[in-house]
Amino acid sequence: MANVVELKVGMHCDQCIKKIMKAIKKIDDIETYDLNIELNKITVTGNVTSEEVIKALQKIGKTASNWEESSNSGDGTH
Repeated sequence: MANVVELKVGMHCDQCIKKIMKAIKKIDDIETYDLNIELNKITVTGNVTSEEVIKALQKIGKTASNWEESSNSGDGTH
């Protein structure tokens, strides 16, 4: 059964976006992935956990957090 992992990750330039896509493609058992640059949101579908995706992004120096947690934090950032 496929999981849907939604993460918040800063995507500021084409270079970051390419690195993120490359890191996600290396994860085993992913089916689809989608990057929403306007929302800084990554959606990955497949036999993966959010921890696996976060670790893959940390390897390239990106900080990722669960979408639900970050969208409800109320810290005033967009």
